[in-house]
Amino acid sequence: MAAKLIDGKVIAADLRARVATEAARIKASHGVTPGLAAVLVGADPASQVYVRSKVKQTEAAGMASFEYVLPETTTQGELLAVVDKLNRDPKVHGILVQLPLPKSLDPQAVVAAIDPAKDVDGLSPVNAGRLANGLPALTPCTPLGCIILTKTVHASLEGMNAVIIGRSNLVGRPLVQLLLNENATVTIAHSRTRDLPEICKRADLVYAAVGKAEMVKGSWIKPGATVIDVGINRIPLADGKTRLVGDVAFDEALEVAGAITPVPGGVGQMTVACLLVNTLRAACAIHTLGPPGV
Repeated sequence: MAAKLIDGKVIAADLRARVATEAARIKASHGVTPGLAAVLVGADPASQVYVRSKVKQTEAAGMASFEYVLPETTTQGELLAVVDKLNRDPKVHGILVQLPLPKSLDPQAVVAAIDPAKDVDGLSPVNAGRLANGLPALTPCTPLGCIILTKTVHASLEGMNAVIIGRSNLVGRPLVQLLLNENATVTIAHSRTRDLPEICKRADLVYAAVGKAEMVKGSWIKPGATVIDVGINRIPLADGKTRLVGDVAFDEALEVAGAITPVPGGVGQMTVACLLVNTLRAACAIHTLGPPGV
């Protein structure tokens, strides 16, 4: 029996609708319009698409959108000056500096310069440290989306065995903390882990975020396990076109897993929706309105 498909498109649309409802409520009740500023440096085509999508969805949710497009030649000092300006702008509750940055810029220094209260990517050392210590924090959007998707299948993750393949600061490491907060038992693995297939076979929850196309085979999956595929890889086809695939061999895993996210149409849909959630939460925290109902 084929696995249940976890439809990220539908779940993300529902989440965006709930964000819009809450944004309208706090605007009507408190006169606060959550505002997200997106900063793009250079002309990377993928980054342009991402920022355009974020701006469009921010506006669709009834939130204020501020877009800053800077040239490739922007210096570190100039970019930090823009971040400082946004830190001090009361209309801006969330700041997103689109990564990757041009090689001449230091992304860690830029992220560290963002006010942690407005760090809606959840990447600042302060938010990462708070998350690691089990304290309230703005959380990276993709791991947050992974948890939301998982909980559409399992109301509680308590006591479940979870394996994360991938140890990046953007996904793997924060996802460990979020799963621990859900009282799951967590193993973090990566491309150099010994006996990785055997480790995966013991997992109730598998999160593939290693960045290698179709690395996780169907034979690695425990029957009935939930598989969340974070990977986005383009593989060439014979006609010169490309096909988008995840880190999981989808067709194989579909026959074994209990539930699985497709690529595309899974985790990727949740990332921007969770960015809107974080902006709403940041606005409420900055204005001491209490946590929103999202």
